[in-house]
Amino acid sequence: MTTQQQDRALRAILPPGWPGSLPEFLVFQELERLGKTPGIDFSYQAPREGGRLQKGGAVLDFLFSDPPDLAINVNGDYFHGSPEAQRQDKITRAQMAGQGLTVIFIDESDILVDVRRVVRLALRFQDVSRLGPGR
Repeated sequence: MTTQQQDRALRAILPPGWPGSLPEFLVFQELERLGKTPGIDFSYQAPREGGRLQKGGAVLDFLFSDPPDLAINVNGDYFHGSPEAQRQDKITRAQMAGQGLTVIFIDESDILVDVRRVVRLALRFQDVSRLGPGR
């Protein structure tokens, strides 16, 4: 199977109308599998400080009430791979930390290998992404 065929097969699992990326959907699905309820335990695509429309604002992929003060952002290779995007992700992390939120990043490549592992680590406030501590 070619890479393009694999990509098409993976994207075929997205439900119609899903507003996000495949890696975000895989994390969403894993959160539900772990017993987390959307709208109760977490919000998907949660704007903070005006979202993308305000300077200093951000949209967090997953913002949790359980556990509190946790957010998970999925870093896809396409949009988050450049040095400029990674710099902006670090700024977002610092801004949210100033508001009492811990932002954990999960890399797309890790999601596609073992979504269960990286989501469980993220829920324990462990960031193993390329932007994680010590990297």
